Amino acid sequence: MSEAPVRFGLVGSGWRSEFFVRLAKALPDRLAVTGVVTRGSERGAEIEAAWGVPAYRSVDELVGAADAPEFVIPSVPWPVTPEVTKQLVRLGVPVLAETPPAPDAEGLRDLWRETGASGLVQVAEQYPLMPGHAARLALVREGVIGEVTSVQLSSTHGYHAVSLIRHLLGVGFEPATVSASAFTAPLADPLSPAGWSDDLTPKQARTTIATLDFGGGRSGLYDFTDNQWWNPLRARRMVVRGSLGEIVDDTVVRMADPRTPVESPLVRRATGTDLNLEGRELRHISFDGRVIHRNGYTGASFSEDDLAVVDLTCRMGAWVRGAGPAPYPLAEGCQDHLLSLAIDESARTGRPVVTDREAWAD
Repeated sequence: MSEAPVRFGLVGSGWRSEFFVRLAKALPDRLAVTGVVTRGSERGAEIEAAWGVPAYRSVDELVGAADAPEFVIPSVPWPVTPEVTKQLVRLGVPVLAETPPAPDAEGLRDLWRETGASGLVQVAEQYPLMPGHAARLALVREGVIGEVTSVQLSSTHGYHAVSLIRHLLGVGFEPATVSASAFTAPLADPLSPAGWSDDLTPKQARTTIATLDFGGGRSGLYDFTDNQWWNPLRARRMVVRGSLGEIVDDTVVRMADPRTPVESPLVRRATGTDLNLEGRELRHISFDGRVIHRNGYTGASFSEDDLAVVDLTCRMGAWVRGAGPAPYPLAEGCQDHLLSLAIDESARTGRPVVTDREAWAD
């Protein structure tokens, strides 16, 4: 008999909550939403009608229901996330906190003091699980390019980018020196979450560039422009440099022997093109003829971001059932945001910021 779907609840009824509900409905044999906490009865009725899940007025009602969740995702504004997380931990409920787990450094420290020892809190940081990044991480951990010494990333913002830099470099919680600058320049912005604007008038866009020195010859370069996630006029790029080669986006360079540098691409197999009728989705990523990342959720036609989020959610389910490792511990999420805040502070003040070793490092 197959295992029952992982049951989880949501606090908040915004677009992020709807995101998780959509993924669960696409995989009913693996995920099930037991309920959503909303502030008012009117919104609750709307949720029940539109999403087809029970709505509750309080966290206590959600976790005390007959169909109780195995974990809860607080999908609420930044300042509210730590308070809901603390409440759930006091009730003994595992939490998958949205990023960031608290809005500022003092909030991170307070949240750790209140919940760190419980071991109940994970963070919904999905970027290392996105297929392309997961494939690069797999090669890095195999040692294909030797010891990784630097990561240059221009793709996503703040704590997400820091997470990728830290994981590719293999750095933990040691102090870092962060130096950042911000620049503004004209840039058309034709696409946003609201859709196409049909306006190509350049507007002032902010670019933040930062270096992160982790010591021991390890460094990160952060480069992000406003709305880079959506703007088709700004690409995403990554360079991972090691002692025996480098990965530049989807190309891996290393030595085949002492006199032979070679290049190998990361090759995606995506179905649904031309006469292929298997559905439009990524199936796997290969390197030199072997699969290094495989889509574990075929048939749902998920985007790569969807794949990362649903994988994280399923990993959370396995963890709460004692069937898998912790997907992204609170300490990791706190460290990501601490460095992200340091980038913002350095860009604002024009001075380097040196982070300390925090309590969660222990």
